[in-house]
Amino acid sequence: MLTQRAFSQQKRLSILPFPAVYYSPETRWAYGAALTATFRFKNDSLRARPSQMSLGIVFTQEKQSLYYLPFQLFLKNAGYYFNGELGFYKYNYYYFGIGNQSVPKELFGVDFPRVRLNFFKKIYPHLYMGVRYQYEDYRITQTIPNGEFANERVPGTPRSITSGAGLGLFYDTRDIVFFPSKGITADIAYFNNAPFWGGNALFNRLTGDFSGYQTLFKKVVLAGNLFSSFTWGNAPFNMLSELGGGKRMRGYYQGRLRDDNVLLAQGEVRFGIFKRFGGVFFGSTAVLGNQKDILRWHDPKFAYGTGIRFTANRRDHLNIRLDYAIGQDGGNFYFTIGEAF
Repeated sequence: MLTQRAFSQQKRLSILPFPAVYYSPETRWAYGAALTATFRFKNDSLRARPSQMSLGIVFTQEKQSLYYLPFQLFLKNAGYYFNGELGFYKYNYYYFGIGNQSVPKELFGVDFPRVRLNFFKKIYPHLYMGVRYQYEDYRITQTIPNGEFANERVPGTPRSITSGAGLGLFYDTRDIVFFPSKGITADIAYFNNAPFWGGNALFNRLTGDFSGYQTLFKKVVLAGNLFSSFTWGNAPFNMLSELGGGKRMRGYYQGRLRDDNVLLAQGEVRFGIFKRFGGVFFGSTAVLGNQKDILRWHDPKFAYGTGIRFTANRRDHLNIRLDYAIGQDGGNFYFTIGEAF
């Protein structure tokens, strides 16, 4: 028989070990092992925001390897909020060019460690302010003969070290972190990347990420997201604003859309189907620009799709998702954990 204390501790911690299996256009099928812990700290209320840490090792059909530890921690009943990522990646990607100066897609290999740290303190109900840090050592390891990378025509090749610090504001009124049914979030960040911080590139970036959620009627939620990123200075290509992948502009290969500036709007209708199963319809549109033409409103991009959900953790509504999205180059599948936004 569980004691009251043991029961309380059990309620504070949920550990979900699972084989890490997912699919995206950038990796094709990926296989590995992952451990996700959802928990609340000892002195926090059982109604406090849950924290989450994941540890994963993954290998892909594209001969990539990923070692990563993302985390989001709410301390002292969400009086403090820490989030970020530690990881090392051996990847290969396709490069499509920058802005309207597209090139025939070109495969390149890269190794890089990544550190992203954000430290916030609550300064007003639902409002956090804090500092940020990011670091990447991006080394091009494989190129094709006489290609853009081999001829060093891509900004930041053959190696770029970006190290930057900045400030941030974070506002959050979501009722549930992983699958909100109401509330909004706003995440605003400014980064200065410079040799002063230990890098070899000098540029600035300002981003804004805004999401809102509203229950329309029983088990139907409308979710919207507006994302902007503006970069100025001499940023390497991998630090330019980009779209594509499983979170922003599904339907496009990650980095298929890349330029100094982007503005993205995406929406979802999320609905229950049966018990732990649910579904979504989604769509997105975006414009890009550079330091001369801030945003090219005359050249919008579009994507749309649908998906199904399975709730793996019912208490905190952590979902496994399968999406199919269509962009200008055709359709792509995405199979992973957690919502796009």
